[in-house]
Amino acid sequence: MELGLEGKKAIVCASSRGLGRGCAEALAEAGCSIVLNGRDEAALAATRSTIEDRFGVEVRVVAADVSTRAGQEALLSACPEPDILINNNGGPPRKDYSELDREALLEGVLQNFVTPVELIQAVTPGMKQRGFGRIVNITSLSVRMPIEGLDLSSGARAGLTAFLAGVCRQLAPHGITVNNLLPGKMDTDRLKGGFARAAEQSGRSIDAVRAEQAAEIPAQRFGTAEEFGQTCAFLCSRQAGYITGQNILLDGGLFPSAF
Repeated sequence: MELGLEGKKAIVCASSRGLGRGCAEALAEAGCSIVLNGRDEAALAATRSTIEDRFGVEVRVVAADVSTRAGQEALLSACPEPDILINNNGGPPRKDYSELDREALLEGVLQNFVTPVELIQAVTPGMKQRGFGRIVNITSLSVRMPIEGLDLSSGARAGLTAFLAGVCRQLAPHGITVNNLLPGKMDTDRLKGGFARAAEQSGRSIDAVRAEQAAEIPAQRFGTAEEFGQTCAFLCSRQAGYITGQNILLDGGLFPSAF
């Protein structure tokens, strides 16, 4: 499908690997120029090279912590007039709620609530002037289905979801859409780290843990960064201009709900 994104400019946060990279690659395939972001300069360089070679689009790299003012300014300096913003950031480490101190709580909210809001505040004035904007926030299945140990991540991302539910309706008259992608169990480094932890705790093999968790998903497999990115690209497309304020689950049917 021709997505109508040829020549558009996209900022994709936390995009050197995993789901962010999947989004960057799908948008590049659609003809967007890309600003990649992350903290690992080597990983960023490798991702940039791959995207440039495969899709022939302009790719810029910003190695920075997007939760800092300096990091945000660097992103916006690399792409002052983005048409597309993909908000993504790593969640806080798994920890029981009783172990969270004030510093950890504030850091989690900064990373997964405050940072995306600040970036949206920065990019939407220009999007309004141009009459086009696409904002996609990568949140988590845990917003809909609480996961033990991810309470801080779930709470911060749920707060972002509620905050933007009103904001998206203010932006809709200007041709700007705001949607959220909620990944379930995706085949990423973070998920693999969970396999290793579960294997160590249970005394089973990593392969056994992986197979058991895949079997819990109706699709009988984990999601891929590629299919996640293609969904993101569609939400950014010309055809998706009437979709806003939605929470799109990519979980293989794991969350059992009719609505």
